[in-house]
Amino acid sequence: MKVLHLDTNHPLLIEQFAALGFQNDEDYTSSKIQVEQQIHEYDGIIIRSRFRIDAEFLEKAKKLKFIGRVGAGLENIDIKYARTKGVFLASAPEGNRNAVGEHALGMLLSLFNKLNKADREVRNGKWDREGNRGVELEGKTIGIIGYGNMGKAFSKKLRGFDVDEVICYDIVGGVGDENARQVGIMEFQQKADVVSLHVPQTKLTMGIINTEFINAFHKPIWFLNTARGKCVITEDLVKALKSGKILGAALDVLEYEKTSFEDMFTDNQLPEAFQYLINSENVILSPHVAGWTVDSKEKLAQTIVDKIKVRFC
Repeated sequence: MKVLHLDTNHPLLIEQFAALGFQNDEDYTSSKIQVEQQIHEYDGIIIRSRFRIDAEFLEKAKKLKFIGRVGAGLENIDIKYARTKGVFLASAPEGNRNAVGEHALGMLLSLFNKLNKADREVRNGKWDREGNRGVELEGKTIGIIGYGNMGKAFSKKLRGFDVDEVICYDIVGGVGDENARQVGIMEFQQKADVVSLHVPQTKLTMGIINTEFINAFHKPIWFLNTARGKCVITEDLVKALKSGKILGAALDVLEYEKTSFEDMFTDNQLPEAFQYLINSENVILSPHVAGWTVDSKEKLAQTIVDKIKVRFC
């Protein structure tokens, strides 16, 4: 097996592949066009999100047997075409689900207790106790949209809190478990106090958090997104924040991110909606790092090795 590594990852990935007898080549700088000129030589590709693996690229990968995507989603790969070519696709949501669950909980607690605002004020010499009075998770109904690896990890973290209930909504039936009761969308929108998004980016999920969806909730909600930025229409989110329909938001991902997740903007022009978010005291932002811990870096790499090993060794 000859494997091309297109993104840097935990060294165990290359070390363990070498132990399996694989030849590991690393190319972290060539353009996509340059990589396409040599990809016919390789049996495997290891990538995070450097560029999109589309049909044109796959057509040139004549010997390709597998793609290891060191992350949770496969939206940067033409999945249907890859499967028609018999290419095995390995992603690693098991590797960073715990990190995402912890990050979502941390953001929620920070949002409820105004920790970012309070910290900033105290550092600037302002001591405002009443202005930083928080709210508690106890008695709240937590709603999770998308109950796969990430949603389940988040619900597990909530077991130690006296929430009223954790409910989940998913297009796949029968995914509820001891940590969350699966409900239909009408009950979900009737009961939820907090909504946490944990869906992959697909044609069905692009832009699902919009004005129509938000306004269908029976009461004001708190909103968390540690999934994909393009699942949320930011302008509609801002409208809901301004109207009070959304009480506060914690966003690890943004609609404006590039496919690589490494940058947001191609120029210095910040969208008006984003300018509102960065100036809002009831909004917490982080740079797509929910699943990006020291621990998850190793877990992600190990998950990919294990899946490739089972399939090809």
